[in-house]
Amino acid sequence: MSESNLTTRKIYSEKNSNLETIETDAKESEPKNMALQKQVGLISGISLIVGTMIGSGIFISPISVLSNTGAVGPCLIIWATCGVLATMGALCYADLGTMITQSGGEYSYLREAFGPIPAFLYSWMSIIVVKPSSFAIICLSFAEYAATPFYPGCVPPQIAIKCLAAVAIILITLVNTLSVKLANYVQNLLTAAKLLIVAVIIVAGIVLIVQGNTQNFKNSFEGSQTSFGSIGLAFYNGLWAYDGWNQLNFITEELKNPYRDLPLSIIIGIPLVTICYILVNVAYFAAMTPTELLQSPAVAVTFGDRVLTPVSWLVPLFVVFSTFGAANGSCFTAGRLTFVTAREGHMIKILSYINIRRLTPSPALMFNGLLAIIYIIPADINTLINYFSFASWIFYGLTTFSLIVMRFTRKSLRRPVKVPIIFPVIVTIIAVYLVLAPMIDSPDWAYLYCTLFIVGGLIFYFLFVYFHFGWIRKIMKPITMHLQLLMEVGPAETEK
Repeated sequence: MSESNLTTRKIYSEKNSNLETIETDAKESEPKNMALQKQVGLISGISLIVGTMIGSGIFISPISVLSNTGAVGPCLIIWATCGVLATMGALCYADLGTMITQSGGEYSYLREAFGPIPAFLYSWMSIIVVKPSSFAIICLSFAEYAATPFYPGCVPPQIAIKCLAAVAIILITLVNTLSVKLANYVQNLLTAAKLLIVAVIIVAGIVLIVQGNTQNFKNSFEGSQTSFGSIGLAFYNGLWAYDGWNQLNFITEELKNPYRDLPLSIIIGIPLVTICYILVNVAYFAAMTPTELLQSPAVAVTFGDRVLTPVSWLVPLFVVFSTFGAANGSCFTAGRLTFVTAREGHMIKILSYINIRRLTPSPALMFNGLLAIIYIIPADINTLINYFSFASWIFYGLTTFSLIVMRFTRKSLRRPVKVPIIFPVIVTIIAVYLVLAPMIDSPDWAYLYCTLFIVGGLIFYFLFVYFHFGWIRKIMKPITMHLQLLMEVGPAETEK
């Protein structure tokens, strides 16, 4: 055991005699190294990427992408371009992830390239806003599809959707808290289910095209919109469907063979998702006109009602599985980011502890779930998506830029995967465009609030991290101790 672990146990035995029994029982069942275990292989890695990417996006974003492009042709181009961009970004992250083999994704890379302040601002934004809001968005989508069959002919009430989303958040958090293997089994099973429904939609679309339903593809660029901001918003919503391409980098320490599994999972998973997304959209346009698609409350369900009439109930059922699987993947990786950030001293200490019996970062997972429940209160999913995308692409661009910087400042680091430098250059330039385009074309107070929130993190950094006042430690020490007892968690050991 590490020195910190032994010290913690000594304090406990002085405070509470019952703790000695708890610690003894835990010691018998825990492995020699109390740390997150390497339990994620290649199949689970691919499932995490594919399962997180194919979630609610492909069933929600087609409407937003089409409304911002105005025509079928540019809509399909946006979907293909988003896939190429996601692949390039993920390959840049594979370079970073095999060079810096720490969990935490962007947090670890920004800290290595630029120091603690940019890393803290990323973790501040991601842990407090981006990760839990993403979790909330996916669970709201899950709830909408799950509730629809119980309200035939009308839209489900918001209170029912939000309550169901909250239940989903609690259940997913519980699964991830109980066991890493259980979370992986759930992810693999639901990924197989979502690929099945995607395959059904694609095959049905091919049949429609063979039967001659190609009228929506004629004059496919007529009425298209090409403004600076509308294309940016179309990319936002398309990339929201692709979000998840960077998820494996958050759990690098838990990969059985990161040098092989990380790049292979990316090379297999993201092109597969890209092909599926393009073909699914082709299937939608084979069954519906652009106007009908824009008016559909649930695109996939409308497609099922029109094309798969005898078994149309399968579509909402499998969409429920799909969104639940994406939410599970989002929760899994968000917990690791919070865990690593707290381990480095940039979040409260209790979030860096792991369960002494199950070896899962349960405090970090519970914290993410609690914030996600708060974020289901807003009703407008599209606003959340735009807010999420704007904030995310600030740091996606900064992270790919860090790869360029470290080519010159960290030449001695081992690079098992080395992508052409043009890749991070392109992704960085596109990230700058995606951040600036909506603000220039359609200024909104939300962008200012988001920027102020990120910059405002500096106040917390200097107050609670940089200066780390003694009175704060005195207040937090008993709180941390009692939470540690209640949750049966302890400090994780790290490899020296």
